[in-house]
Amino acid sequence: MKAGVIIFPGSNCDRDTYWVLSKVLGAETRYLWHDDTQIDDLDLVVLPGGFSYGDYLRTGAFARFSPIMKAVADFAKNGGIVLGICNGFQILLEAGLLEGAMIPNKSLRFICDWVRIRVERNDTPFTANAKIGDVLKIPIAHFEGNYFAPKEILSKVEKNRQVVFRYCTENGEITEDANPNGSLNNIAGIINEQGNILGMMPHPERASEAILGSEDGKVIFESIAKYIKQKRG
Repeated sequence: MKAGVIIFPGSNCDRDTYWVLSKVLGAETRYLWHDDTQIDDLDLVVLPGGFSYGDYLRTGAFARFSPIMKAVADFAKNGGIVLGICNGFQILLEAGLLEGAMIPNKSLRFICDWVRIRVERNDTPFTANAKIGDVLKIPIAHFEGNYFAPKEILSKVEKNRQVVFRYCTENGEITEDANPNGSLNNIAGIINEQGNILGMMPHPERASEAILGSEDGKVIFESIAKYIKQKRG
């Protein structure tokens, strides 16, 4: 698997993501710069967490205009796998590659904590190594992680089974108390209709080694590697 990790001014999880892909998974990995205009010879592109362009105006609002984002859109259109984590998810929403928006957490406070998310689908490139109903322990770190969409968009996302992860209890129950930020329908991660772009607020790269307190996030990266290997035949 060949992977690229985009660096925007203000990204701060790019090295964590690079480490997991290159050292934990053993994938051939390189950095991509926000000013790059082409994505060549890659299977996966990751938009990491952080505060792109200082998150001025809105999270991801400036990053969506970076030259690399047209290349990301073209890459995805041609079947490339795209993963947006936290700020990366916010950028994908702003760029229109995923539906909906992020608004401030219901507490109006920055949250840095462990959460549980339930796997809603395992027929995606991102969850092929998981089981439906699996509960993953993965951390979050955000101020604007409250997923919102107009009623018609939310209904469409649900009807099309685009929700991949929901915030849940340790036992997998979808409850209000398990929802850390107020996201509609406890949504923690969604994919596009084509199924090759995933945005998620929790940080799987921060839960991919036992020393970090959880290895549950590794299943996402392993699933991508498995999918790409099968795709190559």
